[in-house]
Amino acid sequence: MMSIITSVLSHAYGSVHSLQSANLIRRGLVLFIVGVVLALVLNLLQIQRNVTLFPEEVLDTLFSSAWWIPLCCGTAAAVVGLLYPCLDHHLGEPHKFKREWASVMRCIAVFVGINHASAVSLPIPLMKLQSTSQKLDFANNVQLSLTLAALSLGLWWTFDRSRSGFGLGLTTAFLATLIAQLLVYNGIYQYTSPDFLYVRSWLPCIFFSGGVTVGNIGRQLAMGSTEKPHND
Repeated sequence: MMSIITSVLSHAYGSVHSLQSANLIRRGLVLFIVGVVLALVLNLLQIQRNVTLFPEEVLDTLFSSAWWIPLCCGTAAAVVGLLYPCLDHHLGEPHKFKREWASVMRCIAVFVGINHASAVSLPIPLMKLQSTSQKLDFANNVQLSLTLAALSLGLWWTFDRSRSGFGLGLTTAFLATLIAQLLVYNGIYQYTSPDFLYVRSWLPCIFFSGGVTVGNIGRQLAMGSTEKPHND
């Protein structure tokens, strides 16, 4: 009798573990695809920063240069998106603020808007170098950084408001900015902007808001996977 009970329990545990593993892989795959798509879209916005029209070479540049960036962004999105619900569970703070897909889609839209704001914003000296495009002028990099930081914090406050989300967003911003600077300094990647200080002024804000956005997607996917259909 005990052997039968043990066998049944072992089989049940194996089934639950398999379902959890499959669900984790599914969520990771969805987050990876989201990260790749967002990387392509946001990279396109950055390319358009120095382009008035939309010539064919823009699309060629988008898919031919630095092809590894979307893959890295997809991997990072999967890791961050899976970490958010795990951290919530570990801290015993289930996130229930604005838990619906409509809110997640609005968060994505705001994140893309923040990235676009960084793409069309230039300090006054750089604005003189690129007078052919429509830009938002700032007195210096500090003013640009403060503006984008306020927008990023506004995104977190509007769609997250959790301590775990804020902390993980800061960690994501720090590590991603550090990696980006190492890539630039070693010549692996480069920006078209003549002033790298300008780029560094908005990179942490983009990574922070991106981490919060991907975290919200990961939380929503995790919440959907735990819901069970109810029979009326």
